[in-house]
Parts: sequence; C-alpha cells; structure tokens
Amino acid sequence: MKNFNCRREQGKSGQETFVLAVVMLGSLLAAAVSFAQESSAKAEFVGAETCLSCHADREEFKNNIHAKAWPKAKGIEFGQSCETCHGPGSLHASAGGDKNNPDFFAIRNPKKLSSKEAAKICLECHKGGNRFNWEGSKHESRDISCVSCHSMHSAQSAGGKFLLAKATQMETCFQCHKMKKAQTQRSSHMPLREGKMSCTDCHNPHGSTGPRLLKQASVNENCLSCHAEKKGPFLWEHPPVRENCLNCHAPHGSNHDKLLVAKRPRLCQQCHIETQHPTTAATTASFRQGVGRSCQKCHSQIHGSNHPSGVRFQR
Repeated sequence: MKNFNCRREQGKSGQETFVLAVVMLGSLLAAAVSFAQESSAKAEFVGAETCLSCHADREEFKNNIHAKAWPKAKGIEFGQSCETCHGPGSLHASAGGDKNNPDFFAIRNPKKLSSKEAAKICLECHKGGNRFNWEGSKHESRDISCVSCHSMHSAQSAGGKFLLAKATQMETCFQCHKMKKAQTQRSSHMPLREGKMSCTDCHNPHGSTGPRLLKQASVNENCLSCHAEKKGPFLWEHPPVRENCLNCHAPHGSNHDKLLVAKRPRLCQQCHIETQHPTTAATTASFRQGVGRSCQKCHSQIHGSNHPSGVRFQR
C-alpha cells in the first residue's frame, strides 16, 4: 500500500511539473507576442528622404514608373513611396544598420519574404487585369515571386519597361525556362532572338484560364490569332490540324523547316500508312514523285481546302 501511495505521489508530482512547464511556456509566448505588438505599435513612417540618407544607391527610384505614376494613380507622393511596400521604417532607421538589433529587421524586404507574401504586397495595387488569374496559376503555385522577374528599384530592361529583372522579356523568362532557350537557338525558330516578338505575345506569365499560361483558351486560338489564313472554316478539314497545331509544329523552335516536329514525309507518315507512297523502294515512280521532298508538293492545302475537289487537300 505504501509503494502504491508513493507511485501515486510521484505521478502527481510529474503532472504538476508538466502543468508548470506549460504555464511558463505560455507566459513566455505571451510576453513575446506582447513585445512584438509593442514594437509594431511603435513603428512610424519616416519618409523616403530618411530612407535615401542610408540607401543612396536607390536614388534613381525617383525616375521609376512607380514614383512617377503613384501620385496621380494612387495619391501616393514620393515621400510615402518606400514605406508603401516596405512598411513603416522608424524602427529600422533607429537601428542604424546594426543587424544585431532586432529592430533592424522590422522593415519588410520582399526578396526575403515567401512568394505569396511578396505577391500580396504587389497585388495591393496590381490586382485584376492581367493579374486576375495569378492566384492558382502555374507560376504562383510553384512559388515564383514577383521579384524573381521584376526589379522594383532599378529596372534592367530598356526604358524601364515592365521593370524587368533582365534586359528583355526573353532573358527574364529564360532564367527558369532553359529548354525553351535551347529551342529558340535552332535553325527554325520563333523570331524571339530577332526581337520581332516576345514571350508575352503568346503567354500571360501572371496567369491564364488556358493551358500553358496561353493568353487564349486553347493552342489553336493562340496560333490563329496571328495565322488567320489557317483558320477556316474549310469545306475539307484536316483532323490533326483542327485538333491541335502542336501535332505538327514545335512552337519555340525546331531543326526542321516551318517549325515542324519531324522532317517530311516522315511527319505525315506518323499518321498515314505507306501503301500508296512507299518510301523504302527508291526506284518506284510514286516515291520519286511524292517525295520531292515533301508531301506538300501535291497536297499543298494541308491545313484545309474549300475547293469542291479538295478532299485530298490538293487544291
């Protein structure tokens, strides 16, 4: 009986110790929250000139599109510009650059925030329009931050257009899309390298209801927005063309002419059997006539035909 009472007393003592530890931990957390709230409450706006007294390398921000547009568009004068994105700066300024002082980190730095936190700051102004579908988009779901593509203080792009982190849209996108960069170096390619078009002619990097961040609802709608002569409607339609342009074309670049995914006639023979146009017997007349070296030598209207006799896309 004595041993039982002893064990019971020990158990009671252990429970009391656990409860005491929980109470102490709760007190510490409450004190930390109280300190954080007190620090936050003390933070005040100090103005852009105070920021520039230390961050002289950001002086060019005065010429930034944000600094120019905010007064009229948002009613934000230059003096408020830094703290509009970074938050009240009094605590940060009082730390005097001392990183051992916790107040030094009282300012928001979008580059050190999570992608969602950084986007929340930007979307306070840039909500809707082309950013309507940002939440849930491929880039957002893969933790791409606004500052991964945009340089807020000093744009690298010519004329400061879009405040890009690199000199061109193409270079900005190629930071991640290495395979697409390689494809644009092929002999047949979209004229990105020549500057005649940009990635955003086809894609909306901020989100889209279509596949692959396309600006239109489908691949074909996207292609036909430029290649209207291929649109139809046609009396005689070619099923793979109607289905998807990517059945035959590689959109970013190819080693075959016209951005084709394979060389003709092999491209056509992925679907069409070789019975009438065999390609193994080089001596046959049909091979010599049909390959010259393209099925389109005869079937010239391969995207579709409106001719009454164009069932085989020959006219």
